[in-house]
Amino acid sequence: MNPEAWQERLGVYLVLGIDNAGGCSALETVRLAIEGGVDVVQLREKKAPLRRVLEVGRKMRELCREHDVLFVVNDRVDVAMLLDADGVHVGQDDLPAGEARKLIGDHMFIGVSASSVAEARWAIEQGADYLGVGAIYATGSKADAGDPVTPALIGEIRKFSALPIVGIGGITAENCAEVMEQGANGVAVISAIVGQPDPKQATVRLKQAVAPFIGK
Repeated sequence: MNPEAWQERLGVYLVLGIDNAGGCSALETVRLAIEGGVDVVQLREKKAPLRRVLEVGRKMRELCREHDVLFVVNDRVDVAMLLDADGVHVGQDDLPAGEARKLIGDHMFIGVSASSVAEARWAIEQGADYLGVGAIYATGSKADAGDPVTPALIGEIRKFSALPIVGIGGITAENCAEVMEQGANGVAVISAIVGQPDPKQATVRLKQAVAPFIGK
């Protein structure tokens, strides 16, 4: 897949599961984030029964489709295929991107997580369409995030790759400019939107913060 077809749509990238947060259901959070201008929604659910994941995932997918928002599934290539997602995102210990491509063909893009230059190079060799780089800052939203890599890692990767990059981990409207300045195409967030008193306005603030860097 040609990254130019969608790389400028990675600006604000919401990652969430199917549980309620802050008194708001996952579907309501997605709806409000869409109203706030979110560009991508990634379904990341590791604990719930698969039947429930598919049930909620289909509703998320429809919301995204109705509003031309990209929909991505984390880890589970089979779930991504069943939900007709736009993309799938895999980690370093998940199904390699090259193997995932054999299953999904060319109609779906593939993101790969990277927390070092070596991991980024491996992801690129595997045929990743974009990189999820982090954890940029300390985060409590992802237990296996590891030590912060700082925005500088994005700058290091930019020296040898023009592949779209989304920074992730502890990113907020207040610090996302540092990430974008290093060459990121967007920022992936969980707690900056999920569980916020007003997910729509939280999304608006992020959108306004990254907007000056999009397309540069």
